Amino acid sequence: MKKNVTASILWIAIGTFLFAVGINMFSVANHLGEGGVTGISLLAFYTMNIPVAITSFVLNAIILVIGFRFLEKSTMRLTLLATLLMSVFLQLTAAWRYPMETIILAPLCSGFLVGTGLGLVMQAGGSTAGSDIIALIFNKYLGWSTSVALVVLDLFVVGPSIFVIGLENVVLTAVHLYVQTKVLDFILEGFNPKKQVLIISDRHQEIADAIDKKIGRGMTFLSGEGYYSKSQKKVILIIVNRQQLMPLNRIVTAIDPKAFFTISEAQSVIGEGFSYLISDEHYQQKINDFIDNQSE
Repeated sequence: MKKNVTASILWIAIGTFLFAVGINMFSVANHLGEGGVTGISLLAFYTMNIPVAITSFVLNAIILVIGFRFLEKSTMRLTLLATLLMSVFLQLTAAWRYPMETIILAPLCSGFLVGTGLGLVMQAGGSTAGSDIIALIFNKYLGWSTSVALVVLDLFVVGPSIFVIGLENVVLTAVHLYVQTKVLDFILEGFNPKKQVLIISDRHQEIADAIDKKIGRGMTFLSGEGYYSKSQKKVILIIVNRQQLMPLNRIVTAIDPKAFFTISEAQSVIGEGFSYLISDEHYQQKINDFIDNQSE
């Protein structure tokens, strides 16, 4: 337990440092904007010369109060640490500037560093406060992807910044946010985000045997019942990566061309081999709907 806490603190320290370097060395130096609290802090710096570290710390302190009401206390404790470290690193690296001659490189560098920093902090179980906390609340209560929620929130700040940094730099800021989102997705999900597949077929056993033999993935049989037809069927639940999706498709259609299956993103796969947390009520409703559609 103590080892895990130490590792989390280390990753948060590294993540907030990279975040601060990305903001000061590339965003501020090249007059770029940013989303969320950091974006507001940059606007305050550009217009009133208020240090980014001070504005972000004050605004984050307010949002932290909101976060303590909605998020787990362990997450908020790490977030408090990340907020403090981020303010310290923003101040320590305030003089670090690297104006780019090839301006398009600025959002690429800042987006990479900020996205990596955010990803490391989130992987460690915390956030850098600001819009991250709001995004985590959206993720917990609305089911939004954290990266998507961050982009939506960022747009509310980036849009008005056109009057401060100009249209060209707003476009470059959009490039920064795009790169940041992609890097954040990679840090949180890896190269191969997993896909969740539900398969409904009368030949479920043959399909399962073929999947086991040719792809080597574990599966779970779920019992389904159509709401209207009341027919009983077995449903195969399987998690695969992107490379395994097409072979899986071929196996299913070759054995049963009439098989009904759906593919969706698996936001989190936990455990060794095959271990997936299932909300019985949620999946039962989906399964019943699929069986009814198939029966029609």
